[in-house]
Amino acid sequence: AKRLRRKFAAWATERRGATAVEFALIAAPFFFIVFGLMEVCLLFIMSTVLEHAVSEASREIRTGQAQEAGFSEVDFRTSVCSEMFGLMGCDSNLHIDVQKLSGFGAANLNMPIDADGNFDESGFAFQPGSANDIVAVRVYYEWTLVTPLLSKPLANLANGKHLLQASAVFRNEPFGD
Repeated sequence: AKRLRRKFAAWATERRGATAVEFALIAAPFFFIVFGLMEVCLLFIMSTVLEHAVSEASREIRTGQAQEAGFSEVDFRTSVCSEMFGLMGCDSNLHIDVQKLSGFGAANLNMPIDADGNFDESGFAFQPGSANDIVAVRVYYEWTLVTPLLSKPLANLANGKHLLQASAVFRNEPFGD
């Protein structure tokens, strides 16, 4: 019994593996927090980049350059994509809605997500308006989350993606003749 007590006492005072055990206990929550924080930061950065792109691209509509050059939705999409610094791919994940409004109060800036969590672009159009018209530019991007398992609460679409939105509502300048 004495021998067993000595072995147990020697084993209990051993400290060589304590750091590894402590790290194993806190590693999972630590990495969960770090990757979750990185995901949120990435969402904020991409949202800001999208807002900048919409602001710069919609300037062409506001000043009449787009209308006088005969811009189509494809041309406007190219203009938006050129302002995103190559950070986001401008493929089928980018959705554009440009509509002439009757007044500033008529602007609908709600997220176009149906009850099932699917993206709904059924009412989208490309109507840049003419001089002195009020125009709403809404651009949406379906962002694929980097850490889908960790950032499940950030997904606002049924397919596990997060819908980023940037909007601009303005009165066109008095361009043209």
